[in-house]
Amino acid sequence: MEKLAEGELKMELRRLADAIAGGEPSMDDAAAAEALDRASMVLSALREHKFGCQRKGGGVGVSGKGMRSSISPQQRKPSPAAGKGAVPEHFLCPISSEIMKEPVVLATGETYDRPFIQAWLNAGHRTCPRTEQVLVHCFLTPNHILRRMISEWCDSHGVDLPRGTLSTAATTPPASSPKKISFPSVSEQKNAVRELRLLTKRRPSFRTLLGENPDAIPRLLSLLSSSELRQHPEMQEDVVTTILNISIHDNNKKVVGENPQAIPLLIDALRTGNMETRSNAAAALPVAKKDAASAIFNLCVAHDNRSRAVKEGAVRVLLKTVTEQTLVDESLAILAMLAGNQEAVEDMGSNGGVPSLLGIIKESTCGRNRENSAVVLHSICINDRTKLREVREEEDLNGTISQLAQNGTSRARRKAAGILERMNRTRGVAHSV
Repeated sequence: MEKLAEGELKMELRRLADAIAGGEPSMDDAAAAEALDRASMVLSALREHKFGCQRKGGGVGVSGKGMRSSISPQQRKPSPAAGKGAVPEHFLCPISSEIMKEPVVLATGETYDRPFIQAWLNAGHRTCPRTEQVLVHCFLTPNHILRRMISEWCDSHGVDLPRGTLSTAATTPPASSPKKISFPSVSEQKNAVRELRLLTKRRPSFRTLLGENPDAIPRLLSLLSSSELRQHPEMQEDVVTTILNISIHDNNKKVVGENPQAIPLLIDALRTGNMETRSNAAAALPVAKKDAASAIFNLCVAHDNRSRAVKEGAVRVLLKTVTEQTLVDESLAILAMLAGNQEAVEDMGSNGGVPSLLGIIKESTCGRNRENSAVVLHSICINDRTKLREVREEEDLNGTISQLAQNGTSRARRKAAGILERMNRTRGVAHSV
């Protein structure tokens, strides 16, 4: 029996991967299967190195036809400091965050629970969910050693792990929860939306699958348009948060933003939610408003979505939240992002944006908010001379812009200097006339 250290294990794994991927002429089906099994064992041994499972020995026992760990079952148990019932991280599937019942090794060396990674592959993905590496093949190799370790740990901790009992997310398509949204019962709709919220929060791969399913997002958004939704603020919070979670994934920004219901409904969530709402609405709606603002920001990262947001009245609603001192940070960040849109700048000027922005610059202690206000104010001053005069009056009275040019962030100082320069230029033109 030979002893292999970590470096030797990596070399052995590389050799096996090349043989499997390259399909050596001398390798028949039986040899290929044996190579896959051996690669699985090598991967398991490497994982034991990584997670410190080897307390002794400096190597792993390897025989000619297989591999066995030199770690005793007692050594595999988590330390008492981990706390009774604390599950070792490497026992959890990266997709489901649940204890793996059937761990298998992907081509990248990452281990997943079979039903979850199989659902990922069945959806047409050819990358590793965790590393995002392109897969050289889609073989799933059983990780027998890890499965035995999980079984021993569950036995010693009294954890029931029934075989063949799979999570709903693994056995049904990603749109199964959106389909439940169509149920007539409000309680069923609430449960479905809450399930979607949790899934999109915990599993990045589920966000991807949901965005790629053509029916999922429209079904979710159709619920938002329901007249009953405003009567159930906790469901509004869950729906808006789900949209926020979905929009975190870059490829979903365009999918969500191009849906004709998305941005109008998010803006409506900003408009209808208010701090005075009683009972559970008082707790739920402010959260929904904050998540709606974050979702709008995420969507507006995609340039094409900015004009959609402006046309749906986003500027007026955002300025209102700033005036009311609610969601000031989020609203100013979105307004600064929209400041390059001509229609948005006109809306900012005509909806009382200048006084609100000057108030932020004068009174706020948040450097980022003063900076974003300066960005928006600079665009308004360039676009509208009447608004520039309004800013000049404030400057002559209190020196607000000059102070910002001296003590603001670097970006705020640049924008303030630009406003002052434009003031001087137009003042000179007025004198010459």
